[in-house]
Amino acid sequence: MKWMEDELAKLTDASLERRLRESAAVPDRPGYVRRGERVLLNLAANDYLGLAQHPAIIEAIREQLFIGGAGSGASRLVTGNRPLNGYLEEELAAWQNSEAALVFANGYMANSSVISALAGRGDVVFSDQFNHASIVDGIVLSRAEHARYRHNDMEHLKALLNKHRDRRRKLIVTDAVFSMDGDRAPLQELALLKREHGAMLMVDEAHSGGIYGVRGQGLCHELGLQNEVDVHMGTFSKAFGVYGAYVCGNRTLIRWLINKARALIYSTALPPSLTAGISTALGLVQTEHWRRKHLILASRQLRSSLSAAGFNVGSGDTPIIPLIVGDNAVALRFSEALEGEGIAAVAIRPPTVPSGTARIRFSLSAAHAEHELVDAALRIRRIGLQLGAVSP
Repeated sequence: MKWMEDELAKLTDASLERRLRESAAVPDRPGYVRRGERVLLNLAANDYLGLAQHPAIIEAIREQLFIGGAGSGASRLVTGNRPLNGYLEEELAAWQNSEAALVFANGYMANSSVISALAGRGDVVFSDQFNHASIVDGIVLSRAEHARYRHNDMEHLKALLNKHRDRRRKLIVTDAVFSMDGDRAPLQELALLKREHGAMLMVDEAHSGGIYGVRGQGLCHELGLQNEVDVHMGTFSKAFGVYGAYVCGNRTLIRWLINKARALIYSTALPPSLTAGISTALGLVQTEHWRRKHLILASRQLRSSLSAAGFNVGSGDTPIIPLIVGDNAVALRFSEALEGEGIAAVAIRPPTVPSGTARIRFSLSAAHAEHELVDAALRIRRIGLQLGAVSP
């Protein structure tokens, strides 16, 4: 294993080695996290609507745990397909105004298996260069050609579509909101190019589902583009505060995935208790509108404060706020200093983001109060001045 030690030493020298750190929830303080003896303002999690500790979700999980047991015991194609799965998928389809839905164990498994079920040798998948790793890995698994277009560059995508116009199948895949930059995909232009070139369009709403749309259906619905999307994917691990993922589309698509999506076929189904928790969370996402409104206002507030302080926070307008510092070591020191000031926020470094763009990724929640974010902005600026990451 000497080669591993040598490669790890290189990662350490480049400030790129990753280590696991323990964190715990603070039951009486949503929006906070415990590390050791310290309680920190949690600006690192994806609990956008503050639902992870919602009593109704916890109670639904507890009740079903006693009824359905700790696990489902098998894949859904064997004996793991409990009635709650079907009920949840009917609710999801109605929520998304689609014909059918399918639940997966998590977003990584959904993306990787759905893409590999839709494309193969002789096909081409067009993917934004900033798409999530699960999309990239799904393309690799599919053995289709990977045509990666520059981030949100529709002229580049158009050129690639023209280059591959004679391919058997063409699939365009994009995040709706990009997880490390917090900006949006140009969904209107993508829908237009999809129609012009006879391609399928798949949109990953992991970081926009629950946040946008009248009932939290996502960015596609907010823009009125839901009927242009062939494969609508989202997760329950972020705005829903639970775990798992879903795909919505027409009945033919869902029938195909039941037969071809390997992550569904060869994985044990979600526990019934978790399915019950997701169903409860879906109801809350659709009815507690104040959470979305508060989240958007809080996001604008912190982004504006950091931008006014001189930080580079990108061009997005979502609850994901990247504070770009560039240097890996500086990003690590910034994260450590934030923790010293009572704030949990993680340094994001390559290969998650391009070389030279290391950053602190702030992620807001409806559980954060206005005064907490005002105070956080002051602390962030003070640290930035100390590290030379922002001009006085």
